[in-house]
Amino acid sequence: MDDKILKPGDRDYVGALAAGLEILQAFDAEHPRMTLSEVAARTEMDRAKARRFLLTLQALGFVKRAGRQFELTPRVLQLGYAYQASNQYRAVIQQYLEAITAELGESSSLAVLDGDDVVYVVRSAARHRLMAITLSVGTRLPAAYTSMGRVLLGQLPDHELDAFLGRVQLSALTPSSVTSVDALRNEIQRVREQGYSLVDQELDQGLRSVAVPVFAGSGELLGAINVSTNAARVDMDTLMGLYLPRLQDVAEKIRQAAR
Repeated sequence: MDDKILKPGDRDYVGALAAGLEILQAFDAEHPRMTLSEVAARTEMDRAKARRFLLTLQALGFVKRAGRQFELTPRVLQLGYAYQASNQYRAVIQQYLEAITAELGESSSLAVLDGDDVVYVVRSAARHRLMAITLSVGTRLPAAYTSMGRVLLGQLPDHELDAFLGRVQLSALTPSSVTSVDALRNEIQRVREQGYSLVDQELDQGLRSVAVPVFAGSGELLGAINVSTNAARVDMDTLMGLYLPRLQDVAEKIRQAAR
């Protein structure tokens, strides 16, 4: 099979499938229920097209309707479960992340790169909450401003990293956020060389995290794991002297287990 990535307009590109998936992705924590007009606006489709896709998804059991509003059904979870079930390492990684949380009292996660975001695929949450939003499996965050994102960006081939840096939109999420593409490039290069990423209050004020890449025994990149904490509770010396070595130890144990 040809490894070429299709683009809209290519002969084999199925626009209807792409549009249907776009409809599903339009629903999120801020938009759990929407009218036809709201779905059309979020997906930039005309109302007639959005209506056809919503009704088809309803017929397939992925969307339900209550009055004028549509919402996702639990059947959508089958799509995520298929991804989780297809990766034999998830259960092993979950156990190691839970051990980190039990030992350090901090949240620990595994994420993968998806476009310009990281997506959480395994998570062990501590009792204390670190961000205004609830982080869980499936949460997406901008790769540019997360420790796991920068680790994963550092694993990209140069041409893919250049493409990312050419399109990324940077903004001052906090006073500490990197807002220069050159500065972000330099930081990702540093992460490549040192093998870990430390992000200090760039995504959210008070949020501090450290991350390392995780590989299978075959050398396949499985993702990145991190420990996230509150800057007022954990100083940089503790993060670097205790949390980072613990992450590196777990990454090696996962590599040995994932053969």
